[in-house]
Amino acid sequence: MQAFDLNNKIQQISTFNIQDTPPATLKYYWLEIISDGFANPVAIPLIVARGVKDGPTLGLTAAVHGNELNGISVIQRLFNEIDVNELRGTIVGVPVVNVPAFMRKKRRFNDGVDLNHIMPGKADGNVSQMYAFRFIDRLVNRFDFLLDLHTASFGRINSYYIRADMSQPVTKELALLQNAEIIVHNPPSDGTLRGAAAELNIPAITLEVGNPNTFQKRLIRSGIEGIHNVLCHLNMIDDEKEINERETVLCKNSMWLYTDKGGLLTVHANLLDRVKPEDCIATLRDIFGQKVAEYYPPREGIVIGKSISPVNQSGGRILHLGFIQ
Repeated sequence: MQAFDLNNKIQQISTFNIQDTPPATLKYYWLEIISDGFANPVAIPLIVARGVKDGPTLGLTAAVHGNELNGISVIQRLFNEIDVNELRGTIVGVPVVNVPAFMRKKRRFNDGVDLNHIMPGKADGNVSQMYAFRFIDRLVNRFDFLLDLHTASFGRINSYYIRADMSQPVTKELALLQNAEIIVHNPPSDGTLRGAAAELNIPAITLEVGNPNTFQKRLIRSGIEGIHNVLCHLNMIDDEKEINERETVLCKNSMWLYTDKGGLLTVHANLLDRVKPEDCIATLRDIFGQKVAEYYPPREGIVIGKSISPVNQSGGRILHLGFIQ
């Protein structure tokens, strides 16, 4: 097996400035965020493509949850395809935001906290709060636009859908450019990376690109297509937008449906199904196979995501239901 030594091509930095990457250059960095119990730096990987001319700075982030992998491949492939000699502005890719969780193959930070619930963190906070604060302070506030890539969580699967504040013209346009299966109108909530970016006046959307702990080629291609369209829209590249003939379903809001009992859950509805109140979407059985409960949607909607884990305690998730505009 042939080994490739790339260490001499990757620069360790403690602060990030776009100007440190020369025009018409693609560079790799380790950006130090915190230090571990050995006093060694914990750094996040950055890929920076700076074009020949000035323009916007587009940030791409993945693996805010350490088990959400599709976004990593989207970012890698995009930078493998980009030509800095034809680029205006700068693209900053963060293949893994939550490095401690990624290394442990876990969703949450190493203190058990969900990083996407505590953004923008605290300068003098606990371990996860400080990590979140420094990520925002040392990197995100350099962005002009942000696309944050996620997937479903453990035991669940997602359609390819977008969360965006559709009342804001800029984020609405970013969302529509993704050619997604579903867009959910979702103003940024406190604690999310998207919300922290919005507080900094950085237009941001969330891309939910499939399922956790795996690479899904079709969805990865879809993610790259959407980012390509954003680059065209922002006049960062000279190319034509990819127009998908698939209809994007717009949802004015959405909700998760939960069980009220424990047992073994079978969800009958599939992703993108249109369901009505008379449709049985899930059945719950006890360990002896006896039916415990059936579940029906409160009103008509479309299935955005669903549970695929049979073992279900009271209050467990059934499916994510979008309400169409």
